[in-house]
Amino acid sequence: YRRITAMMGREGHVINEKRVLRVRREAGLKVHKRQRRARRVGLSTARRRQAVKRKDVWSWDFVTDQTSNGSHFRILTLVDEHTRECLVTHAGWSIRAVDVITIIEMAIERYGAPKHIRSDNGPEFIAYVVQDWLKELDIEILYIKPGSPWENAYIESFHDKLRDELLNREIFGTLREAQIILDSWRCEYNEERPHSSLGYQTPSEFAASCEIPHRPTASTPFRSASTNQPPNRNITPAGLHL
Repeated sequence: YRRITAMMGREGHVINEKRVLRVRREAGLKVHKRQRRARRVGLSTARRRQAVKRKDVWSWDFVTDQTSNGSHFRILTLVDEHTRECLVTHAGWSIRAVDVITIIEMAIERYGAPKHIRSDNGPEFIAYVVQDWLKELDIEILYIKPGSPWENAYIESFHDKLRDELLNREIFGTLREAQIILDSWRCEYNEERPHSSLGYQTPSEFAASCEIPHRPTASTPFRSASTNQPPNRNITPAGLHL
């Protein structure tokens, strides 16, 4: 109800939060989300890098879904931890390490290179080819402790919103349809959806307020030499909606 109030205020309506909450309750629109029981764990002593500016730390991870016929696909997401911008939502039947490089390469060309990139210890992220490529770009990799998803809290929080606001509400007929809907939702998330932690600015508005020049990179297109099959190049700027 707070976000609804903020969005109505952006449209010029004068209304307070309590009235929005009351109307939602009277209309039966208030839904209580079931909270998962938190697992009690010991305190982590690991020092985690915290983003202090745009392009300081990016986070990436995978989330899975399926089409209407039951075929599972994966979605690679990439967010800027400081601005909360979603930079990439790429869907594919399978996403290999070489595909990860291609996708991130296109994001870097569009937004500039980050100083750090955070991920879990998935095989696509710990692959030597990915580590070597990021090292060439002088991008430091921040791996979280195995079995500690809370250390990658920004991307986990984003996935929660993606699941709640899109994936649980849509039935995808094809992978192409899923990609189009993901692109549309990503634009809405960045440009129209106010974020409470940003003072109810949208991620795009907050990013514009802290815009900094792109730092130059010596990126060269990645070429696979370990397989006779060419890398998956069906990832286009339109697909990434960059």
